[in-house]
Amino acid sequence: MNARAMFGAAVQAGVRDGSLIAEKAMRDDMGRVRQEISIQRLLEWAFASECAQVDFEDAGTLAAGYGYIGNAYRMAERGALGCRIDGGGRSYPDADADLVAAAVAVLPEGCGGRGMAVQIAELARARKVPDLLDGAVVQMGDLDPARLSGIVGCSPADIHRNRHGARAVKVALGVEPYIDGRKVKRWTVEICPVRYSVQHPGIARARRNYLQWRLALLDLRQTFVSYNNLSRWTLSSTLPPIAPWQNSV
Repeated sequence: MNARAMFGAAVQAGVRDGSLIAEKAMRDDMGRVRQEISIQRLLEWAFASECAQVDFEDAGTLAAGYGYIGNAYRMAERGALGCRIDGGGRSYPDADADLVAAAVAVLPEGCGGRGMAVQIAELARARKVPDLLDGAVVQMGDLDPARLSGIVGCSPADIHRNRHGARAVKVALGVEPYIDGRKVKRWTVEICPVRYSVQHPGIARARRNYLQWRLALLDLRQTFVSYNNLSRWTLSSTLPPIAPWQNSV
């Protein structure tokens, strides 16, 4: 096969591949060609790929009478100035990513409100799901009392029992001198080794948080299906598993 024939075959193959891709794309009533995506992947695209930000409806984040400020409004306001703003070099997120961030920002209280909105954005940015703490092993560097209160339990590594009762087993680290009046005395430094474990109430709390996170994703999916205002995506029915811990038992 000569070069001209090879080139023609490549062009024909490209046309066929392009037609197959076009057939897989979905065209809605408004003529928009959109790709199907799950709500979890949509969130990850918006927050991880497009770097969208959640702006709550506080003072300074709303345009009078219009609610959430999007990129179109910002660009119009800057265009009214008659000049460009120097600096940065940061591009704006896609318009669909702005819509996703706006929907997350107004998540209803029944789905967790602002606290869940922040968690959704953080998890999507890291492309993760809530930690279920199943089989969790607590490391020393993870011991943040404010974060792990009520989740992690602390107990002696070993217990010694006799007729006087049960006591934690201690380990001697060495001998240290100290001054008592005019005499130098020594005492044995002992510690009690402990172990940290995730308690059952903590695991139950983590599972409740996962279920609320999934409920929030379901609510967001229904919002986008109802409004049908995304230009690049159409939502599939795929949701995260309702009880992934059942698969690990």
